Formats: sequence, C-alpha cells, structure tokens
Amino acid sequence: MTTAPQPVPAWRPNHPADATPDIVVERQLTTGLTLAEGTPLTLHLTGLGGEAWQSSAVTVADGVALVEISAKEELTLRAEWRIPCLGATAYWTPNTDGTRWLPPSWIVPRTVSLALGAPVASLVGTGDRALCTAAAGETSAPVRVGAGVVEESGEFAFTVEQDLTPDGPPLRIRIDLSGRHFATTLGDVADWWAGGAGHPGVAPAARMPAYSTWYSLHQNVDAATVERQAALAAGIGCDSIIVDDGWQTADRTRGYGHCGDWDANTEAFPDFREHVAEVHRLGLAYLLWYAVPFIGRHNEAWDRFAGLTLRQVPQLDAAVLDPRHPDVRDHLIEKISRAVEEWDMDGVKLDFIDLFAVAEPPPAPGGADHATVPEGVRALLADLDARLRRTKPDVIVEHRQPYVSPGLWPYATMVRATDCPLSPSENRQRTVDCRLVGGPLAVHADMIMWHAAETPEAIAVHLVNALFSVPQISVDLGTQTSEQLAVLRFWLGVFREHADVLQTGALEPARPELGYPQVVTHAADRRTTIVARYAPLPVAVPVEGDLLLVANADHDSTVLLAAERPERALARVQDCRGEILSETELDLVAGVTPVTVPTGGLLTLTRER
Repeated sequence: MTTAPQPVPAWRPNHPADATPDIVVERQLTTGLTLAEGTPLTLHLTGLGGEAWQSSAVTVADGVALVEISAKEELTLRAEWRIPCLGATAYWTPNTDGTRWLPPSWIVPRTVSLALGAPVASLVGTGDRALCTAAAGETSAPVRVGAGVVEESGEFAFTVEQDLTPDGPPLRIRIDLSGRHFATTLGDVADWWAGGAGHPGVAPAARMPAYSTWYSLHQNVDAATVERQAALAAGIGCDSIIVDDGWQTADRTRGYGHCGDWDANTEAFPDFREHVAEVHRLGLAYLLWYAVPFIGRHNEAWDRFAGLTLRQVPQLDAAVLDPRHPDVRDHLIEKISRAVEEWDMDGVKLDFIDLFAVAEPPPAPGGADHATVPEGVRALLADLDARLRRTKPDVIVEHRQPYVSPGLWPYATMVRATDCPLSPSENRQRTVDCRLVGGPLAVHADMIMWHAAETPEAIAVHLVNALFSVPQISVDLGTQTSEQLAVLRFWLGVFREHADVLQTGALEPARPELGYPQVVTHAADRRTTIVARYAPLPVAVPVEGDLLLVANADHDSTVLLAAERPERALARVQDCRGEILSETELDLVAGVTPVTVPTGGLLTLTRER
C-alpha cells in the first residue's frame, strides 16, 4: 500500500451527494506495472460503506497484474486507474451496440452479470495494440464496469465496482499493459476466466452449418414444411436444423403471449417424435426453440405464476418469470427437457436469457430458495443442463448475445450473434466479438437471409462476413435459383473443409474502430492461413506455411498480395459459385503483387516446395 497523488478530478453526473454513505475510505495500490511513459500504474481504491477491507497486487506475466480486494464487512468497492490516452483508436467491449468510440468518463457504467454481458474491455491503439485490457473475475453477481476519456486531463479512466461481503467472492481484476495485439490479450482473459475448468464439449454438429426456420418461416412452421426444408438443407451442407417460434402455438401474430406452457401445436406437429425421427433420417440434428423467461397471457400457466414474476412486458403480451423460486425452475426444466427426453431432439435454443437481468428486481417471493436473480438463473441452467445430459450427453444448447458471461459456459454449447437481419457487416463484427472472448463455445452467426432477387455475389458476401463462425441459413431453400444454391454449396463447403482453422484458429481481426475490415486466422501449426477481405486492404503473405486462402467480400476485385520475398506459388481463383476462373503459377515479388479475385470469390495460394 502506498500514498500517491490523487487523480485529476473528473466530473461525473448521477452521483447525488445524499447517496454517498457515511463511511468512505480511499487508498492507493501500486500494481507493479509501468505505463508507456515510465510511470508506475497505481489504482485508486474507494470503499463505500465500510473500512474493513484489504487489497493486493501481483505481477503474473510481463505487463500483466492481478489485483484482489476482499472485505470483512459488507461494502461497495470501487477501483479506478488511468492511462495516458496516447494513440487510442477504439474502446472494445463485448456489447452489441456496434460502436467502438472512446466514451467520456462521465458515461454511466454498464452493469454486467451472469445473464448480461461480460466484465471485460480493451482500449486499443494504433497497430491494433492493446493499450490496456482489463477484466473482472466475478462472472455471476452484478459488476459495474466503466471507462472513458477524462476531459480534464486527456487520460483514459477505467473503473470496476463490486458489492463485497465477508463470505462472498473478492473483487478480482486482471490488468494487461503488455502492448500485444488486442485479440491476444482478450484470449488471455478468456483463459483466465476458464481457470483450467473443464467444459462438457461441443457436439460436432454444433460446428457445422445449420438451417434456421426463423427468418425464412417465422411462426409458419409445421412438420411437412420443416421436413421439406431439412431435406434441402442437408443437400447444401447443413448438419442441423433449428426450429424457432411457432411450434408451440397456432397463433401467427408474433409476440410471446403463447409462450410458457410449451406444449406442441398438434395441428402442425401431430407426432413430434416421429417428425424428429424423419429429420434424423435426412441426416440432420434437431434443435427446438424456447423463450425461457416468458410466461404469456394466453397460457394455462399464466395464473399459476402470476405472483412469481420479475416484471411485466405488456408490449410482448408476457411477463418475465422469477428464477429464484423453485416452482418456476421446476416448471421450465420439466417443459424444456421434454424436447430431448420425449421427442428425441438433439438440443435446444434457449432464447432471451438476458431478460432475467432486471436492474431492480422485486423482493424475492415467498418460497424462494435463492436470494438473488443471478443465483436463480445459475440454478436453473445448471439443473437443466444436468437433466438434458442424462438423456443425451452431447446435447447442443444455444445461447445468444448479449448473455455471453463466462459463468454460462458450462451450460452452453454455442453462442449466436444477436439478431441483425440483412446486415452482413454487423454479423461480421458480432461474430468476431463473440470469438474473441467466447472460450470453448462454438460461435454462430445470426441467421443469414436475403431478398429473393439477390445476386449470387451479394449472397456470397453475406456468407464471407460470417466466415469465422458457424453460418445459420434462413431462406426458403425451395425458392432459390440454381445459381443461389451453387453459392451456398460452394461456401458451405469451404466452411466445412476448413472448420478447424476458421473456428478455432488464432484469430487476428484488424482495425476494430473500422468494424474489422480484414480478419485473419492461422492454423495451430501455421501451415494454413485464411484471410477475409472486407475492404481494399493489402493482404500479407505469411512468411511460413503452405496454404493461403483469401476470401474477397469487397466490390474491389484487385487483391494486393504483400510478400516479404520473391517466390513462386500456385494460384487458383474461384468465383462466388466455386467455378474455377484460373489456375496459374504466380510469381510473387518482394512487395505487392495484384491478383484479380471477383466479389464473393476465393483465392487459394499454395506454396511450391
């Protein structure tokens, strides 16, 4: 512990004087880290409501420190530190707002918890270096994470605030000033969160292309229609089908007033188990959708759970159930488990988990056996996972942004980008964001759809924007032209052939402030490199390795290959349908060599040995 100069005061709204507790204790903590200009990094710690707390910091790697604060009484602990805002280009978080601006420090901190977000952020500088990557270790209880430009000093401030109790988890913070690529530092955070804990594994089908009924059919699903799409999906390279909303109701007006009983609409699905068996005969795994928190007004269960809700959502004709009560959890587990136990589904799509994250939940209802909502959510998902795995050990469970907390990893197989229909650049950014801190989970793109008259090239652009994730296709496959289907077969074939490198390789997205205009991934042995080009940027030819794939999603067809040395390679260029346009020996110069690759096309460069 040391005495250090107080930071330059920064104006912050939303802090009325009468909200300050009687006891406020401020201390300084040296971290052992050094800022770019050579000064030591010091944390300013504030204990609100108590003084019985202690802190420590230890350096765990070059430029990386772990801070821990524990309390002997109930209090709120806030940690703040600042770095010079030099060459900063982007502020990265796992949020889905799509912006990488540098916010002012007076912005209200975001609250993350088990069901909403993840406590990590990175200030990125030129060359995609992380100026500071920071994460909190608490991934269940609410943590308030703030950051922003201090207008008074030109610094960038980070804050982490957590409520502490004597028998609860400490405030743990990982601070990385190593200056490495921001994706590398975020990957280290994911490893830190995992802490060597095991994961039940990802079923092979979860890493292969899938078909979803949502955008293509919405609620207009029935056994015959699903089976028809499943047969066509199998023919283009999908390994699973995800049946979304509509299976549980004859109502076709959207909304969630018919969620909660979770009984099959027998007019549309007269024999669910036989229907699933038919899809299995077609070679596909089957996943079924559940809007987990909702109890709709048009359900028999509405009256039963009237007093066991967190809040009403009248615009959706539903309410959000309170998972702190065992009756709520038992009901949901019993209903959702039927998909696997009775109908032989391969997995479930668990939607809207984030709506459990209510800012100010009501008092726990009578009979509740958990004091907090995050505890209830964890109990619900843990017990559901155990129940599903008793029947199907390799069950597939889909979660979705923004519920990306590492605390949920044990109960999920895959995580999907949140809805962004017909927005390929959003799909790219959201899937890459998920990949950066997704840990062991398979990352899926939001469902890919397009207008019936869309060109083959534009369809390929949609697919290439999801290249580093698992694509979910959601169009009526029976109405696609032969050229549109050819694009699907070709690019889904690329996804399948290179799944390991695309999904688990070392990911290096460039320029987060520009939405990742180029993304690179390398195989573990560096023999294969895959680059997706979303803007007319040069593509670096790796010094080592045998194979380089360049997917062109930009309208500019001149791909500039930047090599360090002259060499000869076999170059194959394919269009968006996979048709070979050229196969030649290419003489690369030390510098830039142009190659024509059409929009939606693929360049495959093989080194001669």
